[in-house]
Parts: sequence; C-alpha cells; structure tokens
Amino acid sequence: MLPDLPGLRVVVAGAGTAGASAARFLAARGAVVTVADGRPAAGAALSDAGVEVVSVDAAVTDLRADLMVVSPGFRPDSPLVLAARAARIPIWGEVELAWRVDASGLLGPRRTWIVITGTNGKTTTTSMVEAVVEASTHTVAACGNIGLPVLDALTRSPHVDILAVEMSSFQLHWAPSVVPDAGVVLNIAEDHLDWHGSMDAYVTAKVGALRGPIAVIGADDPVAGALAATTPGARTVGVRTGTPIGDDIGVEAGVLVDNAFTAPGEPPRPILPVSDIRPAGPSGVVDAAAAAALCLAVGIDVDAVATGLAGFVPGRHRGEVVATLDGVTFVDDSKATNPHAARASIDAHDRVVLVAGGLLKGAAVDDLFAATADRLAGVVAIGTDRELVAAAIARHAPTIPTVTLFTGDDDRVTATPLEPPADDGVATALPDSVDRARTAARAAHDADARQDHRTPAADRVMDAALVAAWSLLESDRTAGGQPDTVLLAPAAASLDMFAGYGVRGDSFARAAVAIGAAPAGPADAAGRR
Repeated sequence: MLPDLPGLRVVVAGAGTAGASAARFLAARGAVVTVADGRPAAGAALSDAGVEVVSVDAAVTDLRADLMVVSPGFRPDSPLVLAARAARIPIWGEVELAWRVDASGLLGPRRTWIVITGTNGKTTTTSMVEAVVEASTHTVAACGNIGLPVLDALTRSPHVDILAVEMSSFQLHWAPSVVPDAGVVLNIAEDHLDWHGSMDAYVTAKVGALRGPIAVIGADDPVAGALAATTPGARTVGVRTGTPIGDDIGVEAGVLVDNAFTAPGEPPRPILPVSDIRPAGPSGVVDAAAAAALCLAVGIDVDAVATGLAGFVPGRHRGEVVATLDGVTFVDDSKATNPHAARASIDAHDRVVLVAGGLLKGAAVDDLFAATADRLAGVVAIGTDRELVAAAIARHAPTIPTVTLFTGDDDRVTATPLEPPADDGVATALPDSVDRARTAARAAHDADARQDHRTPAADRVMDAALVAAWSLLESDRTAGGQPDTVLLAPAAASLDMFAGYGVRGDSFARAAVAIGAAPAGPADAAGRR
C-alpha cells in the first residue's frame, strides 16, 4: 500500500495546510519532494523542510514524479492533475497518504478511524466525537478538514488511539482507499457543484464515508437518508430527531436513546436528555446522535458518550449567543455558509430577525425562505448577493419585512426596503410589512450618517444591519409577534466583505453591543443555540 519513501519522487500540489504537512512528512522520511504552488510565500514557509517549490505551470511543463499528493482545492480537471493522469502518475490526497501510512505500521499500531462528512454539521459532530472519546479511557485527535492535518495527528506523541477525521467532499474524492471503522454522512444538499461537476459526483464523493463496517446516515435528510453501507455485510445505522425506527439512535420522551447498539430484545437505552445537548435544535440533536452512534460503534462506553455530550460546548460562530437585550438573544451562526446550514440555524429558534447574504456561490435560497417564512419576523440582506436574497423573499415570502444594505461609491451605507411585487395579487396586503421595512431602512441610514467613517465599510454595514434588525424586531412586537432572536445565519460565504466567517461573526457581536446589547458571558454563549 505504501511505497518505500527514501528516494521516492513526489510532487505535492499546493503548499497550504494539507500540502505543507504532506511535504514535510515525506521529506523527513527521505522522499525527494517538489511542491507546486504559485504563491510567493509558499517557498519561504517550506524553506526549512528541504523541498523545492516551483510554480504550478512549471510543474505541469516538467512533470517527473513517482507520486503526486494533491491538496483538496485541486479539482480533477486542473491542468496539473490532468498532466499527472496523462503520465500515469498515481494521485493521492493528503488523507489518502495518511491512511496508507497508518495502515503500513510505519508509525506504530493502526489507529481507529472515525470519518465524518455532510454538507452541514461536520465540524460540530467531529468536535462532539472528540469530546466523547476524551471522556473515555482512549486518546483522540480531531483532524482533517477541521484544521489539524491527519499526518500531523499520526505523528503526535504519545500515540493517539482514535482519529476523528472530518472530511470534505474534496478530501473524500482524493481518498478512495479509506475504509473507516465507522463513518457518517449527516446530510447532503447542493454545494461545491462547480468542483465536482454534478450533484451525482458530489453525492458519490460523500458516500466514501460509508465504506466501513458501520455506516451512519442522517435518516431525516432526504438524500443522506436514502444512502446505505457500501460494503457487503456492513451495518447501516440511522440517526434522527424522532422515535428510533429499527437500527437507529433517536429521541423518545425528550431523551436521546440508543436502539442500535443494545442487545437483541432489549428496549432502547437512554443516553442523555435532549435539553442537555448543545447546540440546541434539530441539527444539534442529529449531530449528537451521530457522534453517539460513531463512538458506540467503536466500543466507547455509553456513560462516556453521555458525559462527553453533556459537557460539549460548540465552537465559536456556530450558534453562539454573543449578546442579549430586552429578552432577545443575538446569535452568531456565521459558519452557516450555505442555505442548508442557514435553515438548520433558523429552525433552532421560534421567531427571528435574520441577517443573511454574502457570496452564495451559485446556491439558490428559494427553498430556504419558503420553508422558514413562518419563523421570520424580518430579514436584513447584506453582501454581494443581497439582491438574490431579497428576490427570493419577494417570490416566496413577500409579507416578511426586508431591508437590503450596501456600501456605495461614496463609502456610505445605503438601506433600501423591499417593495411588494407589483400586480401579483398580494400587494394590497403588504402595507404594514412595507412600512416596517421602511422604518428599519431609515433607522439604518440615520445610524450610518452618524457613524465615524474611519470604521471599515464592512463593519459599518454590519452596524447598520443590526440597527435595521432591531427596528424590525420592535415592529414585529408592536404587531403582536414574539421574536426571541436576532440571528446571523448568512447562507453565504463571507469573503466579499470580511476576511473570513469568524471576522464576520465578530463584527456581528460588536454591532450588537453597539446598539445596547449586553455581551454574553461564557455560560450564556454555551447554554443555547
């Protein structure tokens, strides 16, 4: 499975986190490594590793290698990959390399592999698995797409027993040999189709997590719920928010219960109350059920599962309560960067004013607003694709008060209320909705006019968004509604305005405090989604 590394000629495509890890690992074991990366800083970052760094074009022109290790960002149709295929050079991803290294025994006894994937919830579930295993007698490393390269986890000292490997669809595509001891596909919705080329190819990549003896699926998800173990004789275990049906982990009488790993004829055994699961809401319950199933599948005791899940605190920007004002929580779910994730975030609350928008990456938001209209007291749309957000609301939920915000050429924030669609039979039913949106738009515009324009434009947009959101919330209260949350769940990427989703979330938290909200303490932030 693993060739002799001393003298092996390897081209590593990409000098990012995964590529740099692979290059350093291989070079330290005698391989002759060339890294292909066009970024000027790539060479400096690897100057101490004894590897040559060349441009991607140069690597394509003069490709001489026994193996290529590709970083996740390299698509199957990229010129360097096509050149390797033409030259019949084996192509592995960094996780594929790690799998083969682990299986070879080069770094000691083989680890137990738990693989987690899905369009939404991967990182939370991976972190839950880590928390559960840490509550047991075993050692664990959360790695892969979560940030720590798998090779780095393998070389940790002391030896790690269990790897909780978060894998993106890209990583799964480039890791065809990985057969996890237990794996999960949480859910599947349209995402990264530009990379994979089709929805079928995207699903096929995700199914790679189900090649092992225990295949866990999100039973409530229409796509993931139709999947099954791909290995003959393997078990498929469903996780759901309702009563277990057969080989499932689900919920009975407000308690997460196991009906998959009990002795034949035994009733479902309780794990922990759903009220103890964080983040709250259906997606948090599914993530916890998946973590429980994966850990029970590899022999972790149910008491450790309960202890780990009860003590789990979600990572930042994942349903994090950042402030409170007058009984309303301000929730930062900036990590909800696609419509599927945004819907899960909205569904965790009764009635919200939503801040959404950014770079939709071609994803449609029509289904999002059609499905969540009854929970939305108002929407503030920001970012490059704000008009697409507003248009989807106009089509599917035109009674929701909506304000769009953008930064003009004069670097000032302009707020515009969504007008009712004309001649569609509903315009006469919307005057209160439109008035609320206009009130919020005026408040946002006035707030920007008062603001010090040395503040970065993106932060000024977020400040105006929170002013508009609070105005919409108060109008909904006046009309008899009971909104409980101002929610940042953008359904879009952040890089049109911010340096990353974390920066966007921090801007939201600061803007909440700027309108008078009290910052949440650690207990508040961890206590609910």
